[in-house]
Amino acid sequence: MYHEMSYRVPYADTDQMGVVYYANYLEYFERSRTEMLREAGLSYSTMEKMGYFLPVSEAYCKYSGSAHYDDLLTFRSVIEEVSRVKVKIRSEVLRDGKLLVAGFVTLGCVNADFKISRLTPEMIECCKKCMAEEEN
Repeated sequence: MYHEMSYRVPYADTDQMGVVYYANYLEYFERSRTEMLREAGLSYSTMEKMGYFLPVSEAYCKYSGSAHYDDLLTFRSVIEEVSRVKVKIRSEVLRDGKLLVAGFVTLGCVNADFKISRLTPEMIECCKKCMAEEEN
């Protein structure tokens, strides 16, 4: 099931034309997935205290429309797949139900020495709570 959150576009996110700068959508994906994982019981700060990090190893965006200053957006995220060492998260940005941007990121798990590490059983369990219903 998708996790959803709302976000109003501040002027700082836009270019001189009042259009959201294209690279900000990756930040929007990050905001969305961070809150999704937090609600599932897996905050980034807790993971980092445990000595684990989830750097992005792959990112993809498909742009279908533009957001503008003061638009109220909906961010949606869902975990598409989880393995022993990585998580793939699909995200969308919508305005009034219209899809503006869709994409995904793949996060790899590393330890404090930046070596590839397995996700802990607790991390995997939290990720499974955020998976698409057809995959649960």
